[in-house]
Amino acid sequence: MPLSYGEGTLAEHRACRANAVAFDVSHLGTVRVHGRGALARLQAAFTNDLMKITPGRAQYTHLLNDADASVLDDIIVWWIADDIFDVMPNASNTHDVLSAIGGDDVTASRAIIAVQGPEARSRLATIGPDAAAIGRFRVGTAAVAGITCTVAGTGYTGEDGVEVAVPAAEAGIVWDALVAAGVVPAGLGARDTLRLEAALPLHGHELGSGITPLQAGLGWVVAWDKDGGFYGRDALVSERERGVARQLRGLTVEGRRPPRADQVVMVNDAPVGVVTSGNFSPMLEHGIALAFLPPALAVGTEVIIDGRGTQTPARVVATPFIPRP
Repeated sequence: MPLSYGEGTLAEHRACRANAVAFDVSHLGTVRVHGRGALARLQAAFTNDLMKITPGRAQYTHLLNDADASVLDDIIVWWIADDIFDVMPNASNTHDVLSAIGGDDVTASRAIIAVQGPEARSRLATIGPDAAAIGRFRVGTAAVAGITCTVAGTGYTGEDGVEVAVPAAEAGIVWDALVAAGVVPAGLGARDTLRLEAALPLHGHELGSGITPLQAGLGWVVAWDKDGGFYGRDALVSERERGVARQLRGLTVEGRRPPRADQVVMVNDAPVGVVTSGNFSPMLEHGIALAFLPPALAVGTEVIIDGRGTQTPARVVATPFIPRP
């Protein structure tokens, strides 16, 4: 996926908020887990409880380090059929996920195209009406431009839409048909600014080594009492009992200069946290950031972001920065 296409990141971002865009996210991994015992293997590894859903649905979950409960990867599970699951890790973590749950790495056999935006379904319906009808966090098989695909009502922009798994050899056919239907190609730059406005975590920034689901404000993906537990449960319970030392929060700044990852957040000239992601918000037209801060730091608190000698006033705010549909 390029950083941007011809229109540039700002135009692609705004097209997603107002119309529909397509991202080639084939770099994501796909691990197929199937057969007898597949459900039990996933249940024993991941934090969320697949028994909350049924075949034909998708679920967001985490794989934790068993020693300290930090997030090895955040994952979407597509429950394809009774004993067939497509586990979707971040590409760089596919090996770790395979080691934890087994299964087959089928990443190379398919492409994934994310169609996102308020008009995503209406545009998609012109070339794949059954695909456009698949609901949020639902999974099904549908034809798109005459190609049989697996479609899930998931995405990473804060907008409605679907992700389409296409046999790799036919991916160009589906991509070209989407563009012909008025869907705007979008690149990595817009993908990052869109997810940041929606306050969605990025592995290696808001999730990763030393970062637990509780610190990231994602305790809702943890099924504390499911039978058999999950990797990292004991360490996570210990953190819950003592309380987190830091919490992921939102920051806004006036003006167009964006905060950047690893800049220090200060209160009364004392460092209190660090920025994990920061950028210019194309919709709000000022800088925004996510940062790990003390839990007691209230919304509305004035802080300073210190970056390479430049001190920028900022304010702690509630997230997401842009309301989700």
